[in-house]
Amino acid sequence: MKIAIIGAGAMGCLYGARLSTVPGVEVYLLDVWKEHVDAINASGVLMEEQGDLVAYTNVKAGSSAEDAGPCDLAVIFVKSTLTSAAVKSNKAVLGPETIALTLQNGLGNIELIREVVGESNVIAGTTAHGATMLGPGKIRHAGSGKTIIGELNGATTQRIRQIAQVLQEAGMETELSDNVLGLVWDKLLVNVGINALTGITRLLNGELLEHPEIVELLEDAVSEGRDVALAQGIKLGFPDPVAHTKEVCIATATNKSSMLQDVLNHKKTEIDMINGAIVREGEKVNIATPVNKTLTNLIKFIEKQ
Repeated sequence: MKIAIIGAGAMGCLYGARLSTVPGVEVYLLDVWKEHVDAINASGVLMEEQGDLVAYTNVKAGSSAEDAGPCDLAVIFVKSTLTSAAVKSNKAVLGPETIALTLQNGLGNIELIREVVGESNVIAGTTAHGATMLGPGKIRHAGSGKTIIGELNGATTQRIRQIAQVLQEAGMETELSDNVLGLVWDKLLVNVGINALTGITRLLNGELLEHPEIVELLEDAVSEGRDVALAQGIKLGFPDPVAHTKEVCIATATNKSSMLQDVLNHKKTEIDMINGAIVREGEKVNIATPVNKTLTNLIKFIEKQ
């Protein structure tokens, strides 16, 4: 199997490195960061994990999709703000039979990828792994968890079984889901409750729960998202998304959310695909989302500074 990883950030490198250990799998990491690409080609992906440093040297890296050519599977790992541009600029790896898998955060990535490759070639999923970029060619595997993937229509197909098997062989615990869109929303609602608030307050995930006024905003933001999801007929995996979000805050208490990291690094955030997505989807079903609108606007203001 020939696999392209579009977006060789920390998560892209984690999956690319692990997949490169599977016999018969050829992996290409595609990224625009030349120093990073050069470091991978020189020494492989260097991964810190549980105190050990392992070099994964079977992976190839490049900035040009033409170097890889059409692949069997393309895993999209760019930030959601870059999805459309990244898929279009790497179209050379997307042949007529290529399966595109998004494991990204936020809402709207499926639709953006579908515009380029067609609906029948897109599958989706979520990942509970965590990884941090340490420098060119070097990452830290910060936490393990399940990868859950599925067909958009809920079918259990031969191709989804095959991809799950390859991920399993790569050491990534993987499950199949017949409700992958529900899983995407489950993860979205957690991000809705945590990311913008951490970006605005500069608090760590667990610290959000120490302030009653912030907890109230978290509860209201997630509740708005839940109401929008249910109005759209989405089957959520948690009966109480607010309680689940608080559980995630506790489980990841010392984490800096990705949005907080972006704010601190003066980078554009994924707010439009998270809280902003709740606002857009709410408008479609005539549900007001004032808390998510306010959080979205505050993050956009911070981005301008």
